[in-house]
This record gives sequence, structure tokens and C-alpha cells, in this order.
Amino acid sequence: MLKLFKYLKPYLFPVIIAVGLLYLQVNTDLSLPDYMSKIVNTGIQQGGIEYPIPSVIRNSELKNIEKNLDDINLRHLQQIYKNSDSEKTFIDINGKLSEDFIIQFSKAFILSKNMGQLIEGQDNNVIIQIGISLVRAEYEVLGIDMQLLQSTFILKTGGMMLLMTLISVLCAVSVGFIGSKTAAGGARKIRSEIFEKVESFSSAEFDTFSTASLITRSTNDVTQIQTVIFMIIRMVIYAPLLGVGGFIRAMGKAPSMGWLIGLAVVILLTIIISVMSIAMPKFKKVQELVDKLNLVARENLSGLLVVRAFNRQKFEENRFDSVNKDLTATNLFISRTMVTLMPVIMLIMNGLSIAIIWVGSKQVSLGYMQVGDMMAFIQYAMQIVMSFMMLSMVFIFLPRASVSGKRIIEVLETESSIKDKKTTTPLPDKIKGEIEFTDVTFKYPGGEVDALSTISFIAKPGTTTAFIGSTGSGKSTIVNLIPRFYDVTSGQITLDGIDIRDLDQKTLRSTIGFVPQKNVLFSGTIESNLKYGNKNATKNDLERIVKVSQAHEFIKQKDEGFNFPISQDGTNVSGGQRQRLAISRALMKDASIYVFDDSFSALDFKTDATLRRELKDSIGGKTVIIVAQRVATIMNAEQIIVLDDGKIVGQGTHKELLQTCKEYIEIANSQLGLQE
Repeated sequence: MLKLFKYLKPYLFPVIIAVGLLYLQVNTDLSLPDYMSKIVNTGIQQGGIEYPIPSVIRNSELKNIEKNLDDINLRHLQQIYKNSDSEKTFIDINGKLSEDFIIQFSKAFILSKNMGQLIEGQDNNVIIQIGISLVRAEYEVLGIDMQLLQSTFILKTGGMMLLMTLISVLCAVSVGFIGSKTAAGGARKIRSEIFEKVESFSSAEFDTFSTASLITRSTNDVTQIQTVIFMIIRMVIYAPLLGVGGFIRAMGKAPSMGWLIGLAVVILLTIIISVMSIAMPKFKKVQELVDKLNLVARENLSGLLVVRAFNRQKFEENRFDSVNKDLTATNLFISRTMVTLMPVIMLIMNGLSIAIIWVGSKQVSLGYMQVGDMMAFIQYAMQIVMSFMMLSMVFIFLPRASVSGKRIIEVLETESSIKDKKTTTPLPDKIKGEIEFTDVTFKYPGGEVDALSTISFIAKPGTTTAFIGSTGSGKSTIVNLIPRFYDVTSGQITLDGIDIRDLDQKTLRSTIGFVPQKNVLFSGTIESNLKYGNKNATKNDLERIVKVSQAHEFIKQKDEGFNFPISQDGTNVSGGQRQRLAISRALMKDASIYVFDDSFSALDFKTDATLRRELKDSIGGKTVIIVAQRVATIMNAEQIIVLDDGKIVGQGTHKELLQTCKEYIEIANSQLGLQE
């Protein structure tokens, strides 16, 4: 799956920006519990007083405090209290108060009130709280509005919380936008690469991957990768930063309770690993079942008329239901396994909260911790657990995406068995179009026996070479070798004396007008389908070609004419009309060689004869190769080759074969009368 991340290179800069935004979001999210702690501790419990050092103090009190400080802290004190009048002195802290000075000042302040017995053996937190109570008393003596001081602090700190929340929201939205765009862009590139790779496949590769599997890999599998890319950008970076940052800050609030978080994390990891080890083997099975479901659905829809004709609807329903139930059962197993994570995580979170309150309340009662710090510790603990919960969500999708990634890589790394040579031979400007087979033997990939054996013949320009024989004799195999849909196992095929393997595939196929055995039409219009053979064809070209192919009559009967819409696979036209449109498409191409693979079988005898006559007039100087089942279609060909079991058993004209080839005589007798 990691190999697919190369498709994210164009989005490297946005991803770096996203990482920066996530770092900012983590910092803002981690600052919120701290601000909440300040509101509880300082704003509510301490009345808005942050330090046990008054910002304004009477000169008499200041002198009493100075008596209880050593020389170093005394000099520090004299530095921060600079502005004074006859009765009181104002502080100028500028953020230069060390923790040691705060403690020493608090002790000196307490000692100046003759309350030294209160601080003997006490924790620093207790000393600071006593000092803050003295500061409050000093402010009351000076007439400072304590309610205003408290509300000002709470509003200021609350405002900062709102600001941090707003920044966090903006970061989250921005990262979501970048993540979505990156994931969608990467998926688009992967889909494009898959499509281009499949377009380059030879027929051998199509035999390896089923059509249903290729469709699933191009859609469902790519969607899985897209989802994981988004989650990686959004969560895989954010969650560890949040977890580590939350742990560091939690330790700063209450180091003595760190073991509670550690215990919760160990339990959580154990559960996640256990669940994933159970669910992971099922993810691969899901994708295989999706392939199978697509295959069954595609076969059923493609052969719907056959299903209805044989009243096999119930059988097909049961077949689909069987695969559907297997997929559903597997998905349910995965879902039920994964769904246990959420309640378990919630149980751990609530249990952790109770444990923190249980342990923390004792420390609060002893004065070792403030209530706000305990509340902040709980929030940090929840953030840590939440970070693991987010990672567990990634773990849910990652195994399935990993399987999908492997399936996509299989397609992308499959090399076509039909390759152009590094240095190809160019064709001359004027091509004759002579095709010669010399001792050609061919075996299908994975096949045990040869489909063709020592085939030799020459198809010359201006002549028609026809192939006839029983089903499976190798007729279509021969014509599929000419445009290099497959490569010969041994022997040689040449075009004007040049081995077709020395030619560029695009150059070779540009010389051939090919009508395959299965007449595929694309969704669009009649015109768009015909222009598939020549995108620059004019209206006159279209009119001329459809007259040759005998398609002009039924096109004229359509109100839209050439703009008549063709449905997918040409299902809204008859077999004969589809065949004539396929022939027209090939004729639109100004080719040197025309190959018709059983392209007249759906035509009636009259249309067949008329079409062949028009063809002779239209492309009489070209090399024409025809595969046919009917003797009447090929009896006027200059060369007829009779095939049986992949071998040539007869070769010559119609009259010659009637004298020399018993296989041809059998075919002719079965189709024609003795006189014919």
C-alpha cells in the first residue's frame, strides 16, 4: 500500500501545511484544560488573584516582608516593586517571577503576620494558598474591588478559551479541506493510472483479471484508499501529537497520578490488538466477496433475456442471494467485532475518570493539588484516550485498505505481455497491406495444447482471404494475432515484409479496420459511434459509409437520424443493425487492411450479398480478411482457408476446395444445394 503514496507527491506542500495546522490545533486543544484549570483555581477559588505576591501593597507591609528575606530575594523584591508613593508600592513583574522567589515571598509574607506556625512542614502549594489569602486581605484593606478583579480574570481567561477554540475549529476545517482534496486527488490519479494500465493490457492480461474484479479494483478498492489517506492526514498525525502532548501536560499537573493513564493505555492497546487480530483476516475475504457479487450481478444483468427465456429467475436469485449472504455475514462479523471497541473505550474512559477523582480528591483534601488541576488532569487523560480511539478508527480501515492497496498494486505492476520494442521499425509512407503468416504456432497463456499449429498463408492487397471451419477451429484466433491482441508462440507474421513485432502497436493498428466477433457499441449517438473510427469524418463521409454497410435505411427511419441515441452496449438496436454499425465504424477508418470476424452472421442473405458487393466496390484495392460461418458469404473470395483443430486442412478458391477438401465439401453440402 505504501507504493501508492507516490501519487500524493503533487500534494506534498498542502500536506506540510496540514501538518503545521494540526500542530497548531493540538496546541490550542491542549491549552483549553489549562485555561479551565485557571478559571477554577484562580478565578473561582482564589478570587482572581494569580500570585501570592500583591500587585499593590502598603509600604509598611512591604518593609515587614523585607525583614524576612535573604539578600538575594531582597534585591529581587526591590527590582519588582519600583513605582511607589507615600502610602503604597506598585509591582512591575514583567513575567520575571521564579517559582523559588514566589515561595520565599509567601513565607516572608506569612512570617510578617506572625503566622509561621502555619507553614511548618507544609507543601509549597499550601504555602502559596496561605500567601494568596494574605494578598486578598491586603487588597481589601486597600479598598480594591474584589468582585471586579475576579470577574475580570474569569472573562479574560474565558475569552482566551473562546479564541483557542475558534483557532482549533479553523484548523480542523482547513485540515479537513486539505485532507479531502488530497485524498480525492490521489484517488483520481490512482483511478486514472489503473484505467491507463488496463487500456494497455493485452487479451492475456484480461484473461488473468476478470472484468468484475477490475471494476471493483477501480471503484471500491480506490475508495478504500481514499478514505484511509484522509484519515491518515486528519488523524494519524493529530492523534499521536495529542496523546504525547496530553501526557506531558498531565504530568505537569499531577505527576503522582501518571500511573493511572499508563494503566488505561496498556489495557486499551491490549484490547485494540486483540480485536484487530480477529478482524484482519476477514478484510481480504470481503474484497473477494465483493468481486464475486459484482461478477454474479454482471452476469445476471448481461444475460437477463437468457434467464427469462429459460425461466431461471429463481435460480439466479438464489445464486445472488448465496453470495450476498456470504458478504453480509462477513461484514456483520467484522462490524460486531469492531463495534466492541467503542463501548470498551468508553468504559475505560469513565473508569479512568472515576479513578482520577478517587485518587485526586485525596490529594486535594491534603492540599497537594487544587480542584482545577484535578479537572484539567481528567481532561488531559480523556484527550489521551481519545487519541488512541482515533488511532483505533484508523486501524479499523487500514487492514481493509491494505488489502485494497495490494489488489490495486497487482493491476499496476502487471506488465503487458504485448510490448513494443525499444527501437521499432517505421512503416513506409505507402503501405501495400500484405499480410503473411509463416509457420505460426500459438498457445493461449496457461493453455496445454496449441490453438494454432504451423499456419502459413499470404493475404494480398486487392484480394479477399476468408477463413471457415467448425467452432473452435482457430478462425478468430488467427485474426486476433494480426493486430497483436496476442503474440505468436512461434513463427512469424509480417506486414509488407516487416515482422509485426518490430512495429509500434499504435502504428500497426492504425493500418487495420477491425470488426470484432462481438459487436460492441458505446453509449452516445450513431454519429459518435461511427466517428470512433475517424473523429474528423464529415457528414458526407457518414452518408457514404452507411450506404456501403447497408445501414442507411434503418438510420433514415429514425427521427433523430445520426443523432439517434445508442444505449450502453447498443441494446436499443437489433443484432443486425448493431453489426452494420460496427462494420460502418471500421469502414470509416481509411485502413490498408480490413478484418471482419464473423461480421455478417446477423444479416439476411440479401443484405449480406448487397453489402459484400458494395464492399468490393468501396475497398476493392485493400487487403480483406473475413471469418465466416456461411459458405455463401465467402464463396467469391480469392482465397479460402479451411481450418480444423487449429490446422489448415484446405486452401484455395471455392471451386478448388469443392474438389480437394472434404471438410469444406461437408460444410458446403450442409448449407448449399448440390446445384449451388
